[in-house]
Amino acid sequence: MNLVVCADVGSTYTKVAVVDADTGELRGTAAHRTTVDSDVLDGLDAAVAAAGGDGYERLVCSSAGGGLRLAVVGYESLVTAKAGTRVGLSAGARVVHVAAGPLDGTGVAALREARPDVVLLVGGTDGGDAEVLLHNGQRLARARLRVPVVLAGNVAVRDQVARVLAERRVPVVACDNVLPRIGVLRPEPARAAIREVFTRHVIGGKRLSRGTRFARMVLAATPDAVLAGVELLADGLAGDLAVLDVGGATTDVYSVRVPDAHRQAAAREVAGTQWRGRTVEGDLGVRWSATGVVRAAAAQRLLAPGEEEVLAPAATRRADEPGLVAAGAAEREHDLRLAALAGTLGLRRHVRDGADLSEVRVLIGSGGVLRHASADRAAGVLRAALGDHEGGWALPRRAAVAVDADHVLAPAGLLAARYPRAARALLRSRLPDVHAPSAR
Repeated sequence: MNLVVCADVGSTYTKVAVVDADTGELRGTAAHRTTVDSDVLDGLDAAVAAAGGDGYERLVCSSAGGGLRLAVVGYESLVTAKAGTRVGLSAGARVVHVAAGPLDGTGVAALREARPDVVLLVGGTDGGDAEVLLHNGQRLARARLRVPVVLAGNVAVRDQVARVLAERRVPVVACDNVLPRIGVLRPEPARAAIREVFTRHVIGGKRLSRGTRFARMVLAATPDAVLAGVELLADGLAGDLAVLDVGGATTDVYSVRVPDAHRQAAAREVAGTQWRGRTVEGDLGVRWSATGVVRAAAAQRLLAPGEEEVLAPAATRRADEPGLVAAGAAEREHDLRLAALAGTLGLRRHVRDGADLSEVRVLIGSGGVLRHASADRAAGVLRAALGDHEGGWALPRRAAVAVDADHVLAPAGLLAARYPRAARALLRSRLPDVHAPSAR
């Protein structure tokens, strides 16, 4: 028996799945509070033991300690900086700062204030403008930020910029340009480089564990692993797929769309079209960011008359006490209503960022609030978000809904590179509705 432990070390809970790497069978699951107050290995080891995974290979993703904070430094805000932001989000990062144009003293100060874990340095198409990229590389080298840099700009000066940074002992990983030509977005090399920097430089620096054992286990930021699972699932569906992940602090939307000839001809953004991507909304969550949900919903007139007076105090309680467990029917209703609003707002913003979701065949819900609800109530949250057509949003027209009740998207993403058959089998067995005829 070839068992593998797949672990997602989150900000609040560490979730473990033990999977048979030969068959994809889910052999055990467990969760434990993430022990950021001592050593994350304490909670991870406890969850692994509870799931029956002691002694087996471990594949780990993590969003503990705030996850991956990324700053994007680009050439133009509507072109390379926008392209870099999309790439950063798809790599599982939370984009905390975006700068466009030549960096000056004020720009460097703002970058420092954002406290990024990684800087994604982009600029210029291949063979195009090189001055801004070179200038920004020199400014970052002199700034002594000591923050790792992923360099994904104009190939004409890539080696020169990398050398400038390395001479000042700035950790740098160079890769292919995220925007080699106007309208052509290539996120994969930069996404891989960001993953490399996260595992090599960032996760150990967050001081989540006393030794190096935890850092050696981590393969990716959690959202990066989830997107890998979503991509694998979409490949099996052979159609558009979206995932709505409503968390305590953020609401993430993942989408994978099939770029057929008609859609490629219609999609002519100068920053390129990202067919597989993610957006993250840091003000939308059902615990830490619950008050942001109510504010945003009120501003967009999504609340019924008098509803704000009821939801606002409930949201404040959750923000003040993120570990709150909904007890009683009223509290559970507040959780589900906040989740429906966060989902509606998250889908709106994902579409606003350029993703046409109208052909999505299946919308999958994820997050603790949906996993712990009954199947009918969780599906109701998703259908409420799908019913938001009054504003003309390009939302799914005929999508089936499913819930990742066993939290297998992240484990499947962790398995995908080494055990692809097991990853696909795990998804088929635990998300059967996605492959059902009604989803096609």
